[in-house]
Amino acid sequence: MAKKNDGGFQSQAGLVRYFDTENDKALKLSPKLVIGLAVGFAVLIILLDVFMPMN
Repeated sequence: MAKKNDGGFQSQAGLVRYFDTENDKALKLSPKLVIGLAVGFAVLIILLDVFMPMN
């Protein structure tokens, strides 16, 4: 009887499945924090452009 392979097409195509493992040492950020940082940087760049124009 043949073995059942649950690896799926991705593993057979040579692609790596990263979602199977978690790294406990990785930096964990909430999605809200990432969005907040992006908005904060955008506001900072806009304010710098208004108060310190390059031309």
